[in-house]
Amino acid sequence: MKKSIAFIAILSLLLSCNAGDRGELVGAKGKKWHPEKPYGMTLIPGGSFIMGKADDDFVAVNDAPTKTVTVRSFYMDETEITNAEYRQFVEWVRDSTVRLKLAILADEVGAAPGEDGIGEYAFVDQEGGEEDMTPYEQYMYDNYYGMGEDFYAGRKINRDIDLVWDTEEYPDMYYAEVMDTMYIPAEEAYNGQRTIDVNKLKFQYTYMDIQSAARANGKRSDFIKKEEVMVYPDTTVWIKDFNYSYNEPMHNDYFWHEAYGDYPVVGVNWKQAKAFCAWRTLYKNSYQKSRRRQHVNSFRLPGEAEWEYAARGGLESGTFPWGGPYAKNDRGCFMANFKPLRGDYAADQALYTVEADAYEPNDFNLYNMAGNVSEWVASSYDPAAYEYTSTMNPNVNDDENMRKVVRGGSWKDVAYFLQVSTRDYEYADSARSYIGFRTVQDYMGTDVTLNQAYGDAR
Repeated sequence: MKKSIAFIAILSLLLSCNAGDRGELVGAKGKKWHPEKPYGMTLIPGGSFIMGKADDDFVAVNDAPTKTVTVRSFYMDETEITNAEYRQFVEWVRDSTVRLKLAILADEVGAAPGEDGIGEYAFVDQEGGEEDMTPYEQYMYDNYYGMGEDFYAGRKINRDIDLVWDTEEYPDMYYAEVMDTMYIPAEEAYNGQRTIDVNKLKFQYTYMDIQSAARANGKRSDFIKKEEVMVYPDTTVWIKDFNYSYNEPMHNDYFWHEAYGDYPVVGVNWKQAKAFCAWRTLYKNSYQKSRRRQHVNSFRLPGEAEWEYAARGGLESGTFPWGGPYAKNDRGCFMANFKPLRGDYAADQALYTVEADAYEPNDFNLYNMAGNVSEWVASSYDPAAYEYTSTMNPNVNDDENMRKVVRGGSWKDVAYFLQVSTRDYEYADSARSYIGFRTVQDYMGTDVTLNQAYGDAR
């Protein structure tokens, strides 16, 4: 009797496991996936192109010989990252820093929600006590929180209650104590203005060095890297980049004033640009998780080949994103924001930068791939890189090489640097008043190519 019951149980288990597939190999089914074009981005269909100098290398740099390469499909920001977009990052870091400080002090003084004070900003796991936790949250709290170098790592801060910035409305002395630590010392303030201490605005993130992990033996933890980056742009670049020049208005207003909200952010070094990409990924996937949707691919800086391919806009061997070889259109108007005519910066209708969507886009609908601001890419600069890189998705990124490629030329450069094939570099920890960036995201799938796109258009 017992044997027959056991047999029936096993048979029932087997039948339930393959119910609906008739015993056929139909494949494991996951959640239904719907591709979503990222906001503000355009799809760059993959394909091959001739990378490198299309005309004479008249400055004899000899660092961009022609080479046919192929890149996969990816999304790219239609414009450079603007001041308003980067401010969203800075303000998120600022608010998160304040909330963490408030939660820590609330934990230290034993303040809890419902007391109309700092306790309203306590860690989420403190709200209402342990009975409000899910079994998973309770397990993580009991087994992981407070076990590492950072005692508060992993605990969730409360983002549901608004922060109070008006000093007249601070809820209690503890709140005032935390806020006081976020501002510059009183003795450093002038004209009655006491501003946020930007040195307190640091973003931490981790990533896995997959390239190293794939080529070496070791534990997974050996290849997980942790970065901490100060996120506020260096506004002093407007002064330091130009001797004997009055640029104080740009130093004072360019980043924070709404008049420049749609202009490209500058004063951001390569490491800060990478941190922005990590935050943008975190921010989007936090939303995806709240809606029970699949995570998106990481945002990142483009590789050098990706950038040049996108800048060409599908035009083979063009000098500029619009083809070329001239920097003016048929009406005599300049096609980009740069330094024409031996220092007549205003000849192109702009003295410094212009709005990120100014001038006409290229055939991939990308704005200012030439001029306005130069752009950081993920690749390290090596004059001989084109000689040894792969012909498929070529990229050279040496962690030991701090010279990182910048592309596209800027508002203060001559036309040579606007050419899609011109290579330049800056050091990863350097910020400039003429270097910004834009981000890319990998396309999920391999069925979109430039040839296919053109075939569909015909």
